[in-house]
Amino acid sequence: MTIPTTDLWHHYGRTRHATDRSVPEGFAWSWGQDSGPGAEALGDVTGLCVGDLGAGAARHAAHLAVRHQPARIVAVDASPAQHAMACDFYGHLAPRLRLVHADVALHMHAMASTYDVLYSVFGAVDFTEPRGLLPAAARALRPGGRLVFSTLAHHLGGTPAHPDVQHTDVPAKTPDGETATMCRWVLQEHVWTKLLDEAGFTRISTEVLPGTPGPRTADTLLVTAFRTRHQPTD
Repeated sequence: MTIPTTDLWHHYGRTRHATDRSVPEGFAWSWGQDSGPGAEALGDVTGLCVGDLGAGAARHAAHLAVRHQPARIVAVDASPAQHAMACDFYGHLAPRLRLVHADVALHMHAMASTYDVLYSVFGAVDFTEPRGLLPAAARALRPGGRLVFSTLAHHLGGTPAHPDVQHTDVPAKTPDGETATMCRWVLQEHVWTKLLDEAGFTRISTEVLPGTPGPRTADTLLVTAFRTRHQPTD
């Protein structure tokens, strides 16, 4: 028997979700969602198959579907609550926008050489063991396909990112409000670069986007990598 996993994203963003049902005008990578490059970091997605890894309410995916003309964008999230909100807000954008409730790594394993572009905005790349997720992303991309993700350049309290592959326990709440924790990977640039290289990526680049001053400010690490033309067989 499969025991369902507690949805630790049940409460996330509900205040905004109650008042803002719009398709965002812009696409932002930074922690504050107020600076840095926009969708151009993905390259030209016109006519391409794009995947949003850990899409939440699918706001970024909806922006791309409406304003950038991909052939299809697939917004994947494991949270039942986030997926339900995405369907409520943006289900009408089908078939260009496809909303998928699934474990991101399992989804990518089942979609070998499907995507031209994959991205994560503080999404699944932050909250999934990277030694499993990044090889799955390489598998899901077509040869030469692009992975772009934004992640914390340091912990929110200012503590430096980890110098090795180590997760941080961060606070969360169960649907009934009980205190819980979830794993988040806050890693230094060279660690991400090494993991991506080992997973089958090349042309890896990083950029630090400075945070806007404030009580919970954080710098953002924006990472771009491309799947190698030849992947090892399973």
